[in-house]
Amino acid sequence: MSRQDLALANRILANEGVVDAFGHVSLRHPDRPGHFLLSRSVSPELVTPDDIMVFGPDGQAADGDTRAPYLERFIHAAIYEQRPDVVAVVHSHAHDLIPFGVTGTEVRPLIHVAGPLGTVPVWDIADRFGETSLLVTNIEQGRDLAARLGSGRAVLMRGHGGVVVGDSLRAAVIMAVYLQVNAGLDLKARQLGPVRYLSDGEVELSFDAILAEVPARRAWDYFKRRVDTHA
Repeated sequence: MSRQDLALANRILANEGVVDAFGHVSLRHPDRPGHFLLSRSVSPELVTPDDIMVFGPDGQAADGDTRAPYLERFIHAAIYEQRPDVVAVVHSHAHDLIPFGVTGTEVRPLIHVAGPLGTVPVWDIADRFGETSLLVTNIEQGRDLAARLGSGRAVLMRGHGGVVVGDSLRAAVIMAVYLQVNAGLDLKARQLGPVRYLSDGEVELSFDAILAEVPARRAWDYFKRRVDTHA
């Protein structure tokens, strides 16, 4: 996918309430191993293709680009370093994730469209780095977060938000949207009684149902149209 698609991904995430003034989405560089594409420091809803920068494996801007980058670009750098299967990374401060992170409660899928996420663990920056701003501002912190993500599709960040990864830009965006939806529904369902979450088998069977080419394109086109309609 292109810089145009990455800019669109930013606007989709903003339109769906996953990101607001803060948050970001990146794409592994298609031609430069270890490098990735990420916007300069601007609110996601305002990102255009011209805002996209190239970053190296260390999370530093490449090609002499001196524009201000996001402080938390190290989240992306560390995940791409540890996960060669990952093509795109979304970092958000989605509000419905916060109650789970601050209580150390894993998110579990209860709706089929969130099934591919599986169980989402919590990472607490204070466990290793003590008191911080809760922002991931260096590669060591990014690597610790990436280790907690492991081979999964998402991880929560205590008092901060979460990270979602995908083997395509579409998959990462779709799952970031439905992680937020699932969390909000879980908070409501818990008020009614015990929640029946998806079983391991249902999680496994949900992958193709949601993230195969046809359904993923269907979702992407839907979210894209919503952005165009609201522009």
